[in-house]
Amino acid sequence: MELRHLRYFLAVAEERHFGRAAARLHMAQPPLSQQIRQLEAELGVRLLDRNTRRVELTEAGAAYLDRIRAVLAAVDEAGEVARRVAAGLQGRLSVGCVGSATYSLLPAVARRLREELPGVEVAFRGEMLGAQQVAALQRRDIDLALLRPPVDDPGIEVRVLRSDALIVVLPDGHRLAARDRLSVSDLRDEDFVVHAIRDSAMHGTLRRLCDRAGFEPRVRHEVVETSTLVTFVAAGLGVAIVPEPVAQLGVPGATYRPLVEEDARIDLAVAVRAGDDSPVIGQAMRVLSETVRGLALRTLSPS
Repeated sequence: MELRHLRYFLAVAEERHFGRAAARLHMAQPPLSQQIRQLEAELGVRLLDRNTRRVELTEAGAAYLDRIRAVLAAVDEAGEVARRVAAGLQGRLSVGCVGSATYSLLPAVARRLREELPGVEVAFRGEMLGAQQVAALQRRDIDLALLRPPVDDPGIEVRVLRSDALIVVLPDGHRLAARDRLSVSDLRDEDFVVHAIRDSAMHGTLRRLCDRAGFEPRVRHEVVETSTLVTFVAAGLGVAIVPEPVAQLGVPGATYRPLVEEDARIDLAVAVRAGDDSPVIGQAMRVLSETVRGLALRTLSPS
């Protein structure tokens, strides 16, 4: 017995006529009649009562019809699911986000993913440092990472999405908050709150900026989460240099000032496992890139 036998029987049972069923199936009537007889012979029961004008279901045929409808519906559904998975329209996806992307990009990305890929179950993990994300990608705990390069791992592919300006975070009332713009050298005598040294691209960027300005930052506090970093600054425990999107946190007690150094910037990138050709990841990368472009155009367009 093959699926075609079930589809043949379904057509005859619904049309109650071999000629109309054959036309519906785009085949000749004699082969259709032969296939139905073969099905009945294999089952060992008569499914149809035939006469010159009409075909009627036997009691066994009616019971068989109910069940093959469910079988064929399940087969069709399985095929549709397979096609959707192959197209990246159904499945699961886990996304890790560096702190600044958690606040600035994640809401827009999550919204677009729900709208364009409703069949994909997406889980987000926010406030992850770069080294944590790379390790999570390697363990397959996440499938896609929004992080700050560089990533020194040949098993991870990185695509830069945008470049963010760096800004200074000060406690409200700080003496430097009276200025509209600051230079890195203005922070020479300040205590710094920084991301954990070994796990953060931002820490390396801070070191390079300070080295160029001729001093070593006086690190007083190391934190993992960006929200904690800004909270520490707001509490008066030091100052910090962060990507501009962090200002969207809106932590009370924190003041933000731009840097005069035009090259004080840091990239935001998306990272995946090298060679991972998952259709879901491909679709997510497309949505992510389109979302970043859309946000950039919105920023550039006049209000």
